[in-house]
Amino acid sequence: MTTRTFRVTVRGVFDGLTSDQRAELLARAAEHDVLRAAFTPEGHLSYDVAARPAFTFRFRAEGEEEEDILEAAERAEEAAKAWLAQRGYGYKNLRSQAEDLSQAPLGKRQRRAAAQRRA
Repeated sequence: MTTRTFRVTVRGVFDGLTSDQRAELLARAAEHDVLRAAFTPEGHLSYDVAARPAFTFRFRAEGEEEEDILEAAERAEEAAKAWLAQRGYGYKNLRSQAEDLSQAPLGKRQRRAAAQRRA
């Protein structure tokens, strides 16, 4: 079996933040900036709470079967919920989207490299 790589994005909105929680998020905003966003096994959080209360977690997961993507999405959502709950952050509208990179279309450079390997 080959290993498949999944990218899972979990999105939501902070809800009912206290002024202290908002201040904490603002103080740590630089490390959660969207320009630093990456898909990681432990998940990467990005937000700009000064602009709007939305957040995004990005997770990278692996599986062997196509169906493993559903479990990866569930695990990612549970990890996001746990992170938020551990800090006492309220949230709403949590939803996830998962992508199997083995099914993703190739970019121009990847198509060119694949064509050169076949030639």
